[in-house]
Amino acid sequence: MDEHGHAPHDETTAGTVDALERLQSIRESIDNVDAALIHLLAERFKFTQDVGRLKAAHGLPPADLEREARQIKRLRGLAEEAHLDPEFAEKFLNFIVAEVIHHHESIRALEL
Repeated sequence: MDEHGHAPHDETTAGTVDALERLQSIRESIDNVDAALIHLLAERFKFTQDVGRLKAAHGLPPADLEREARQIKRLRGLAEEAHLDPEFAEKFLNFIVAEVIHHHESIRALEL
């Protein structure tokens, strides 16, 4: 301890401080990406609400299995290009599509 009661500043302490600062910086980047994802999902759902209203107005079914299959194939390819696990990308898309279909069914019920 020095005369102020502080531990001596050594390389280990400096390394830990640097690591903690880097950790904080990375976490801030993650937080920014999370915020962007939320805004992108909100924008996506605005478009899918429009699709739901069009489908309801024209008596089209809430789900479109052919489009979903094309989307899965396309997004799996994009995931591979981006070095993201395609299985994860497919699960994520399936989760979103299930929510979209739920919204379309709700819109359809209101239109009837």
